[in-house]
Amino acid sequence: MLTAGETARNEPGNPNPRGSQPINLNHYATKKSVAESMLDVALFVSNATRLKAVLEQGPSAHYYTTLVTLISISLLLLVVIGILLVVIARLNLNEVEKQWQLNQLNNAATTLVFITVIINVFITAFGAQKTGFLAARTSRNPL
Repeated sequence: MLTAGETARNEPGNPNPRGSQPINLNHYATKKSVAESMLDVALFVSNATRLKAVLEQGPSAHYYTTLVTLISISLLLLVVIGILLVVIARLNLNEVEKQWQLNQLNNAATTLVFITVIINVFITAFGAQKTGFLAARTSRNPL
């Protein structure tokens, strides 16, 4: 049986099963920023590959200007997001005077990520190529 000052380490209702160690919020925020940065790098590489493919198709391709513009905007936003995430990861969340600034930077990064996702939805929609049966049928019998 536990006294009033003791905490149960491995009981089901205990929010901190490791004991009395508090969660290091700064460490958590840094790990979150690193994970988000890795996803940004993956999207950056994907967009760079798409841009290369569109540029290789040339100006005669459908939606060439639209795709080049959207991909370029997306790449620029990803660079800005990456810089924001580096700044966020370097600031210490445990310093009370920096928490407001971190919150604002986090809100800005989240907003830019949302805008980038929307732009990438349009990139995917405009960049869709006919494949398989429909492509073969269209190439033999153009309308």
